[in-house]
Amino acid sequence: MTLRGSLAIWHRDMLVLRRSMLSELVAVVAYPLTIYLAFGIGMKGYIGLVEGVPYSMFIAPGLITMTAVNAAYNESVWSLWFHRRVQFTIESYRVTPVSVSEIVIAKIFSGFTHGLVKGLAVALVIFVITPFRFAPAHLLAYLAFLIPGCAMFSCAGVISGTVMDKPETIGRVEAVLIMPLIFMSGLFFPLASYPAGVVPWVRILPTTALFEGARKVLVSGTFSLLFVSQVFVAALISFVLAVWIFRMKMSD
Repeated sequence: MTLRGSLAIWHRDMLVLRRSMLSELVAVVAYPLTIYLAFGIGMKGYIGLVEGVPYSMFIAPGLITMTAVNAAYNESVWSLWFHRRVQFTIESYRVTPVSVSEIVIAKIFSGFTHGLVKGLAVALVIFVITPFRFAPAHLLAYLAFLIPGCAMFSCAGVISGTVMDKPETIGRVEAVLIMPLIFMSGLFFPLASYPAGVVPWVRILPTTALFEGARKVLVSGTFSLLFVSQVFVAALISFVLAVWIFRMKMSD
């Protein structure tokens, strides 16, 4: 398998992104910015310090990460569904030398690119309106979480876009599975807030490893090998599942 087919599909997706870049950035920045203004600024006087940092700084890394992985998921799920059910672009790919794995990898590339661009846009806005800062040296370690995290959510999007034929079903999955997994992972509160018996179960979630690890590395420079390993393993498993499910669906 070569990546030539993946790069060709990725390039096509990037041309589509370029045409709608401004409107997509405005839409994607609005949601996390609203959350930040409501919680980070509106509640900081009542909450105070969380894990030794102001609450507004506690949630800022999570909002950046949430934007990136949400963008990765949404790009993969809706792009694949639209190309499969509306434009039938997937059928065109199948009569070319592009393999199933290359199609999935292309969607991962596209999802990550969307996540990176939109996460950066939110980060720039947060930097402008808040005192949140981090050492430049922490950025590389943060990418060790963000890259497999976006890949994991892209693969989840590929799976959803492959097995679900109705757009309303895709929306329900995001509402009852994707968003709860994000919110339960310590995005808005420390894991210590959970009852003691619940904490071990929450810690095994790959989204917990992603958000906890990303926040700690940006805020304090603390790099958790356990957390990053959890995210990488989850991304690898989700990739294998995405390829297998996509191949099975296309063989029907």
